[in-house]
Amino acid sequence: MKILVITLMFVSLAFAQTVDCTKVFEERKGELLKEIEKIDEAKQSFEALKAATNSLFDRQEAKLDKQRDDLNATMRKLASREENLQKMIEENEKLIKKISGLKSDKISDTYSKMKDSAAASILEEMSIDEASSVLFTLQAKKVSKIMAKMEPKKASQITQRLIVGPPFK
Repeated sequence: MKILVITLMFVSLAFAQTVDCTKVFEERKGELLKEIEKIDEAKQSFEALKAATNSLFDRQEAKLDKQRDDLNATMRKLASREENLQKMIEENEKLIKKISGLKSDKISDTYSKMKDSAAASILEEMSIDEASSVLFTLQAKKVSKIMAKMEPKKASQITQRLIVGPPFK
């Protein structure tokens, strides 16, 4: 009977310790499950934040790409306009040269057909630069005849200006 009592005590003691261990394990398991839930919630929050950040980044990158494309299109338009303006300037310069040549030819024809004394008196009334530009277009023989009819001082000034050459402004 002693043995039976000792065995019974031993079994009850062992069973009591098992219950306590199970109880401790169950409590610890509950705590670990709560911690896992907290980690899962933090992970989900992190994933949501990451997704929102990536979405924002993608939108901003798309916006920058659109702005870059708009800027490139504007630069192409400006380059095209600049090229067109350059062509127009070149055409205008050609027209100006042509008109100047026609004007110079017409003035030259007019003075070459005039009498030398009449041309001399008209040129004496002009500024040195204007008279020089007219005489520059005439033939040397006609220039010498006109200058012979001019006042010597004015003819001398015009000759000095002709030596310098165009432009006469």
